[in-house]
Amino acid sequence: MAEGSLPLPNWRSGLLEDLLKSIGQHLASGHDVVSFRSACSPWRAIVPFVTFGPLLLLPFDLDSERVGFYCVSEKKVLSKTLPDVRGKVACGSSCGWLALMDEAASVTLLNPFTDARAPRVELPPADEHVMAASLSDHVSRVHGRWVLHPTNGYRDADAAGRAIKLKGMRDVFFCEIVLSAPLDAAGHECVAMAMLGCSTEVMFCRVGLDSAWTLSDTKLEFSMGSIVHYQDMFLAINCTEEISVCSSNVTDATPTATLLPSLSPPAGLCHRSYLESNGELHIVGAMVSTFHETQSFTYSNAIYKCNLHYRTPE
Repeated sequence: MAEGSLPLPNWRSGLLEDLLKSIGQHLASGHDVVSFRSACSPWRAIVPFVTFGPLLLLPFDLDSERVGFYCVSEKKVLSKTLPDVRGKVACGSSCGWLALMDEAASVTLLNPFTDARAPRVELPPADEHVMAASLSDHVSRVHGRWVLHPTNGYRDADAAGRAIKLKGMRDVFFCEIVLSAPLDAAGHECVAMAMLGCSTEVMFCRVGLDSAWTLSDTKLEFSMGSIVHYQDMFLAINCTEEISVCSSNVTDATPTATLLPSLSPPAGLCHRSYLESNGELHIVGAMVSTFHETQSFTYSNAIYKCNLHYRTPE
């Protein structure tokens, strides 16, 4: 510092809380909120995301550190540099946190809207129990890598097989991981629930407390297509829109699963998935329109609210 010059102000910790709150109340867009929350923990605590529309994670290059988020309400893309995403595939996004999996099936939780010094949270890695619930005995660990063997009978660990690459990890292990609460919510015990590949079962763990995943049956007849946390419960929804309610209050006991009547999505809505936003459940998909005269199809994005409290959910 040059002689006689004034020290730079500490904008992170030098502002009064009332002033921070006043600034936070005047942020006009999700882009401003992302920049504000990324400064430091005190700034992040001042401004929640709940007053803004959801941000959708866009597909990203697995060898890159650039990640894009689409802001639904503003119809614009926000771009972030996240070194921790390199060499990992996203297998979940909830409560403001990303679940990232590497080729060893180890899972890291990352908050993309914090500063670079924010801690990462490690979940239990996938093991033989996770593998068995997903693809039975067709996968084994060979020299530290997961290998997919031919399905014509059991193969031992030394048999020839194909190493599972990063892009295929979600098909074999964790398709999607959902959290029950933000990890920075004081006093909340956070549960992570995982949807597995080709399975009617889920696995759960208490974040920061459990060293392994616990298996739980959903009672669904067909393999799952979505899992979402909604009003203090996990919803497991299969490809026929059958719904299983799994309690998120997990202690030492296995959570109970209760079947609900199946949903009836709007006709023509395909590529469906579910999300929770501001306490409401939504179904998202593409609406297909068919023109018989020209034998052509058109697709348009569609989002509907779901009401599970009716006698027949709709």
